[in-house]
Amino acid sequence: MTKKFSFFSKDIVCVMLATFFYQFSIQAVNPLMNGYARNLGINSSFAGIIVGIMSITSMILRPFAGNLTDRISKYHLALIGGSLCAMSDFGYLFAVNVPWLLIFRIVNGLGFVLCTICLATWMAFLVPRQHLGAAMGYYGLLNALAMAIAPALAISVYQLLGYKFIIILAGLSAAAMVGVIQLIHDRAQPSVELRDQHFKIIQRDALPVAMIFSLLSIPYFVTQADIVMYVQERHLNITVSLFFLCYSLALIVLRILLKNYFDTIPFGIWFSICILATIGYIILLTIMRNNFEIILAAGLMAIGFGVMVSVSQSTALLLAPMEEQGLANATYYLGSDIGMSFGPIIGGILPTIFPLEFFYPVMLLIIPLTAILYLSNRRKLNAAVQLS
Repeated sequence: MTKKFSFFSKDIVCVMLATFFYQFSIQAVNPLMNGYARNLGINSSFAGIIVGIMSITSMILRPFAGNLTDRISKYHLALIGGSLCAMSDFGYLFAVNVPWLLIFRIVNGLGFVLCTICLATWMAFLVPRQHLGAAMGYYGLLNALAMAIAPALAISVYQLLGYKFIIILAGLSAAAMVGVIQLIHDRAQPSVELRDQHFKIIQRDALPVAMIFSLLSIPYFVTQADIVMYVQERHLNITVSLFFLCYSLALIVLRILLKNYFDTIPFGIWFSICILATIGYIILLTIMRNNFEIILAAGLMAIGFGVMVSVSQSTALLLAPMEEQGLANATYYLGSDIGMSFGPIIGGILPTIFPLEFFYPVMLLIIPLTAILYLSNRRKLNAAVQLS
């Protein structure tokens, strides 16, 4: 009799814990970095560069990290990535000027890119192909937990204990990630013949998914960067902190409920649901006047963006051959990096061109662009679940 597969084997649980710890280290520091830089006397322009340089570093290095992940054991890359994250966090404590903060942010970006691609690919390596969607759901669940807990904890606690306490906590979390991976038995060594692949910048089969995901991620990252400003300048009597708390809670519930469906439902059905939810939350953010409406918008964003995170990642991995899983992950994350890098830039430009009332409606332009991309690649995308 075939042994039943379990998501709660020691190796898989340790990969998920490692995912939580490294993501916690990133998400605890990111919301405070602007304030930390300015607290050191750095002006707002340089502070913005310091905040953004980590994402830019990640975007540039994605293809290299993807190729390395397909050639080197996942354990060794995760060890390097986690160590760099810990080194950069503790380095922030001793950075006293722009050059040093920039150096440690770049180091943090390198550690971040290695951890994201390596751990996601390691997770995919440990599960059968027919369970890949559920695996990415669990992986995304631990990401969502870290993204819910770390920023809320960091923003609340730093006001009592200061920036350095949170930075030390983040460094210890990255160190915990390095410790946890020591317990993983299967270190995901690539086979000898796969180590001699030619260098590739992207995984071609995963590219349509990455392009769709990059477009859908723009409103999310615009909102992440600018919703506080948007609410203040429109003089809305709304508790903004409810938005991302409710988004994270809704996302956790959705990933638990839907984890067994990511492997069976075609991409097109998920895409249609997520597009409708995206339209819904953009409209709600345009017309909202109270906390109920912002909570509802957060729930729809959890569907429109949060669910698409898991669907896009599992689809990218299913479309790519086994020997290019790391590169497929890198291509998928490149879509996220584009949204993360250009979303805040777009959010900064829009109020200078349009009245604030049009801030969100303009973003509806991504809907037809995304639909064209999907319709042009629908056969391949919908066939992904059959490849598992």
